[in-house]
Parts: sequence; C-alpha cells; structure tokens
Amino acid sequence: MTKEKTIITCALTGVLTDPVKHRVPVTAKEMAQAAREAHDAGATVVHCHFRQQEEGKRHLPSWDPDVCAEIVEAIRSEVPGLVINCSTGVIGPDISGPVSVLRRVKAEMAAMNSGSLNYLKIRSDGQWAWPPMLFDNPVEKIEKYLKVMEETNTLPEFECFDTGILRSISMFRRAGLFKGKPFVSLVMGVASGMPAKAEWLPLLKAEMEEDFHWQVIAIGRQEVWPLLEKAVELGGDIRTGLEDTFYLPSGEKTFSNGALVEAAAQMVRRLGGEVSSLVETRRDLGV
Repeated sequence: MTKEKTIITCALTGVLTDPVKHRVPVTAKEMAQAAREAHDAGATVVHCHFRQQEEGKRHLPSWDPDVCAEIVEAIRSEVPGLVINCSTGVIGPDISGPVSVLRRVKAEMAAMNSGSLNYLKIRSDGQWAWPPMLFDNPVEKIEKYLKVMEETNTLPEFECFDTGILRSISMFRRAGLFKGKPFVSLVMGVASGMPAKAEWLPLLKAEMEEDFHWQVIAIGRQEVWPLLEKAVELGGDIRTGLEDTFYLPSGEKTFSNGALVEAAAQMVRRLGGEVSSLVETRRDLGV
C-alpha cells in the first residue's frame, strides 16, 4: 500500500560517466544547479559522486577533500537543508580517500556497500563491456566504514546488490556492527546483480525486518519505471537521476535530473501518495 509520504533521492551524476559524451554535472556550480533542479522537482536527498575537475579527467573519481568539500558547500548554499548522501565505493582495502571526505564534509548520509559482487556486463557479441572486476566489500571493510560513519554522525545507506547482501544486514546488526533502524537500498538492474523486475519486490520486502527503512535504486531504461512504481505501492522510497537512467517513462532520453525527479514525483501523486518535504525527510531519517 502506498505510504503517505515518499522520499525521493536524486543521484546527480555517475561513477565514470564521461561528461563529454553525456551531459552530467561535474563542477561545483553544475552539481549545485543540478541539486536545485532536483529539489525543485521533489527530491530531498542527493547522492553525490565526486569527480576530478581538470579538463580531460572529469570522467574520473576524486577523493580530494578540498574538491569534495567545494561541491558539497555549493550544494548546501544553493539548497539549504538538502540531505547530502556521499558515495564511498572503492575497490580494495584502502578506504582512506572516502574516509577523509566523510570527515571533512560531515554528510548526513553515505553509501555503505554491504557485500561483494562480481561486477560484470556482457556485450551482444559476447565480449565483456569492461574487464570483469570484483567490487569487494568484506565484513572488515564494512566494519571500518561503519565506525567512521558513527564518528561523523552519518546515516549509513546499506546498498544491497543481491539477495544475500540484503539478508546480511540483519546479521550485521546482531553482530553489533551498527545500532538502530537501518536504511536499506535495493540496487536493481546491475547486470550481475538483482534484475530490475517489479515482481521481485514482494519477495525482497519479505526478507527485511519490519523496522527496515528501504528504497529502490533502479538501473536501466524503461524497465526502471514499473519497478519504482511497485516500490511506492509497497511503501518504499525511490531514487532516480542521471546515475541511474537517462530515460523518462515515455522512453524519451533526457540529461535533466529535474525531469527525472519530476516524473517520479508525478508517479507518486498518481498512486495517491505525497512527496516528502525536507523537514519530513530529515525527521523520518533521523538526520
């Protein structure tokens, strides 16, 4: 059943999307403007990846605290009260970059990649889209992140790319890795993870404890919209934005975060719900 208020998160840009080929925001000014458009359309949380700022390198991630702080400060100045959710994903055991950013910007939320995944994609000709890689998130790495997030008063966003990862969240809590009500993201549509299929959601919801606060992150094209609709119907929150899709429900391609959020907000209202405000979002998330 659609809940009264739905939180919409906007993922403003991607991990490695080349802004030369796809018009995604990179600079502090661009990120702040994208955040403004997303908020005006209904988003109250923005998920941020940070990029190198030099021409020719803007498709590459940056963990420079000065760069990241400039972007976050620009967003906060443009939209006071907007909830900042920082990316933390890195391959390998060295988390010093993301940790330095968390300590510098004091984000209200941060991604907590909650299990390992063979990150794969295959082309139609049978060739790998990129060399197969392991997105490694062992428990010791997760535990280090959670300790820093507790220190910085940052709400972990437990990102779950597969069903076993989702089922691990309760074990993390019982083992004392974190306390309180978890915020869980079901990441659906990654080729080697959970598919972007709406019929999976009731089964996934049944694997969560009753106090889980959850949202769906849908990756793909037109298949993402029926999935987000089902999430709203089942009482979950939703994420959209240029990190997740370039396609509106009509199938039209867009490079506007605002247009994607507006489509999501219209969907929420069509289903009989309301979009959460900044005050309501902060209250419900406890940030």
